[in-house]
Amino acid sequence: MFVLALCGFATALQASVPPDPIDDFVASEVPAKGAPGLAYAVLQDGEISSGARGETLAGSGKAITPDTRFVLGSISKSFTAVAVMQLVEAGEVDLDAGISQYLETFSDSPGGSITIRQLLGQTSGYSTLQGNDTLAAPGPGADGLQRQVERIAGWTPAYPPGTRWDYSNANYYVLGALIEGVSGQDYARYVEAEILAPIGMADSFVADGEIHDEIARGHTPWFGGKRAVPEGATDRMSAPVGGVIATARDTARYLAVMMNGEDDIISAGSKSEMMRPAADEAPFYGFGWYIDRENGTVSHTGLTPGVETLAIMVPAERKGLVILLNSGSGMGFGENAALFNGLSARALGLDEASEGGRWSRQALFASFALLPLVFAAGILVAWLRRDGLRAKAGLSGTFSLWFPLLMTLVLAWTTLILVPQLFGVSIGTLGRFSPDLALVMIATAVTGLLWAVFRLGAFHSGKSGPT
Repeated sequence: MFVLALCGFATALQASVPPDPIDDFVASEVPAKGAPGLAYAVLQDGEISSGARGETLAGSGKAITPDTRFVLGSISKSFTAVAVMQLVEAGEVDLDAGISQYLETFSDSPGGSITIRQLLGQTSGYSTLQGNDTLAAPGPGADGLQRQVERIAGWTPAYPPGTRWDYSNANYYVLGALIEGVSGQDYARYVEAEILAPIGMADSFVADGEIHDEIARGHTPWFGGKRAVPEGATDRMSAPVGGVIATARDTARYLAVMMNGEDDIISAGSKSEMMRPAADEAPFYGFGWYIDRENGTVSHTGLTPGVETLAIMVPAERKGLVILLNSGSGMGFGENAALFNGLSARALGLDEASEGGRWSRQALFASFALLPLVFAAGILVAWLRRDGLRAKAGLSGTFSLWFPLLMTLVLAWTTLILVPQLFGVSIGTLGRFSPDLALVMIATAVTGLLWAVFRLGAFHSGKSGPT
């Protein structure tokens, strides 16, 4: 699943002694990965230290600082979970009540019995693929979230609620609508007033559908390099899923509050509940947080086009780390996992996990990149040997002409539908995050079909018509 590809590295870290200084590591690794820039903040003994390197936009000359704003991506889910827990503590929401009790649009929905607890813990039955099915053009309007949730209410969950864990943005869209419906406030205004302001996150806000030039621009992989994404408005509709916009220092302040053991934005008991398994089906996920009981970490990653983020804590030691990177990972090339692992190891005293499987991912990308050239060459060969094609006859000749069409149809389906779905996305969504990979996959499907059709065309064009 594409959304989970980045999350895997955090669960592979083990306790160790911090090696080289953080700044030295950042100075060497950020350029090596081709990343335009990075900001980080380390929380230890109640103190926040921070650093940064690179530019908010490649070639702009505008330096990233620890106070540069980034879209946090799915780290935002923990803010949504905090907001829900505030409503639970106020007696306005019951974790074990069905969502239809709070949102009328779910009254006759196949998912109406899904509980708030199941939504928070990603055991609702909605799949990753369903969660990545968003409105084609949400626009900046205030009704985008409402329209998205109305669509979700019409879906049948992929699995019976409460039977398995599957990471799905659909759950947190619905929770965002729950917060608005129960509080009577817009999601962004609620989170800013009830969470960001009390913590002191003065340089942070929630996506409002406007363009903000000061936000670090994302850069997606592009054939071994990085390419800036077009400037655009913040995604107001997706705010509960991934739309908190914050600095490294501010996010570290948030981690400090989550680990302080005090009653403040929510009670200490609610914080603990968020950071323990939500259900037997989800031993590694709480309410908006991944849990690794082996190394004692609680974490979440964020992924938006061209931006990758991490917030990771060791609650027993009250240590934490925030990494904000304006560079998306490629498929085997320009990947960021080693950078995140190395920085986490040095900041929190965790072992560095290996980059396992990088060569196989590079081979997969290279295969997709080479196949269009192979098919183009095949078209040329078919033309040069068209007389041989036209001479084919009988059952074996028919098979040799039509079987390539069948195989390239299967290849096109595999490339454009099956492989993206293994990442939990459509080919269009994959193109937003890895445009070079999506391009070579589309080229493979198209050129393969063109080759098969061209062979058939060359065969039939040589046949004489009726006399």
